[in-house]
Amino acid sequence: MGTEDFIPESIFTVLGELRCVVVSHPRTRHPHLAVVLCHGYGAPGHDLVPLANEILTAEPKLAERVRFVFPEAPVSLAPLGYPEGRAWWPLDLDRLTRLDPAGIARLQDEAPEGLHRVRRLLFGLLQQLSLQTGLPLNKIVVGGFSQGAMLATDAALHLEERPAGLVVLSGALICRREWAARARARAGLGVLQTHGRQDPLLPFAGGEALRDLLVEAGLSVEFLPFEGGHTIPRQALKRLSDFLAKRLLDDDDKVRSR
Repeated sequence: MGTEDFIPESIFTVLGELRCVVVSHPRTRHPHLAVVLCHGYGAPGHDLVPLANEILTAEPKLAERVRFVFPEAPVSLAPLGYPEGRAWWPLDLDRLTRLDPAGIARLQDEAPEGLHRVRRLLFGLLQQLSLQTGLPLNKIVVGGFSQGAMLATDAALHLEERPAGLVVLSGALICRREWAARARARAGLGVLQTHGRQDPLLPFAGGEALRDLLVEAGLSVEFLPFEGGHTIPRQALKRLSDFLAKRLLDDDDKVRSR
């Protein structure tokens, strides 16, 4: 069975306290790398799951060596009229769309209510994932889209150990002072960041501000701007596949040098 015709296995489970979809090649029993991707505000918990199939079939190096985990955010948006919608913390979307540049700058200094709780939940997921797979944190990539990207960034900067990498898909800067202070301890961490120049929800300038903060702290940021809005375009998926393959290549080099 080649990488072009396999059907990935999708398993619904609970890691820590979060419901998740786990996706991997049917023959993957002992992954070399795990990737945790957190969905955005308002999306169902399975929103990003199709990305695994596209990435695994596009990059042969990843097919039998990488396990993807897609956690479901704990806050239900059913009371707001979105039966399947989930959130990591509540958002005032009307406020976001009305913000002027000064308001966006103030938002970058804020720590959202509920961030500490979901950071703890994500830590619990990562701890159990590490126990199940035998992978240390430096073999686990954390990332996400939009609000999920903000959570992933916050987690990557608060973890006791450095993760294998950070993926920020249409994210934004929040908690500016705390992130700036903590980012210095993550100098050298590989980061893939993508952002649409016409993003109507999280303006491109917010993505640039996050990039600049991480670069100034010494993180190794691959920044991919694209013409488009609040989305994940095909070129971002290709860059993500390359980013993950590089994490495996670095691991192979370390093994050969022993």
